[in-house]
Amino acid sequence: MISGTKLTITKLTMLMLLTVFALSFTAAPAQAQTKDIVDTAVSAGTFNTLAAALKATDLIGTLKGAGPFTVFAPTDEAFAKLPPGTLDALLKDPAKLKGILLYHVVSGKVMASDVVKLTSAKTVQGSAIAIKVTGGKVTADNANVVKTDIMASNGVIHVIDSVILPK
Repeated sequence: MISGTKLTITKLTMLMLLTVFALSFTAAPAQAQTKDIVDTAVSAGTFNTLAAALKATDLIGTLKGAGPFTVFAPTDEAFAKLPPGTLDALLKDPAKLKGILLYHVVSGKVMASDVVKLTSAKTVQGSAIAIKVTGGKVTADNANVVKTDIMASNGVIHVIDSVILPK
C-alpha cells in the first residue's frame, strides 16, 4: 500500500509539474501582449526615466496608439550614463528631448530576427540608427541591445544599455 501511495504521489507531482510547464507557455505570451508599449515598459520597473521623459514630451499617447512600433528602449541605468546635468537640461527642453526619444522608435514591428539582417533602421524622428552585428552581439548606434522581442499589443521593445542620440 505504501509503495502504491508513493507511485500515486509521484504521478500527481509529475502531472502538476507538466501542467505548470504547459501553462507557462500558453498564459505568459497572451498576458504580455495585452499591454501596450508604455504599460509594458512601466510594468518592467527598469524604464522609469524613459516613462518620465515620454510624459514630459507628451509622447505617451503616441506610444499607446495603434502602432505597430519598435522601441529601442534605454533603461534607467542607460540614462544614468549620460553626462551629469544632461537629463535635467533635456527635461527643460521638451522639443529636443522629443527628437531624441523619437530617434529610439522605428515604425512597424521589427523583431530581433529582422534586426540582425539590417545595417540601419529609419526612425520616426527621421534619421537612421546604424545596426551592427558583431560576434553575435547587436548594437543600435553605439548601444548594446541587451534584451529583445519584449512583446506589446502595439509593437515590440528591444532593451538597450545606452541612450542613443541623433546625428
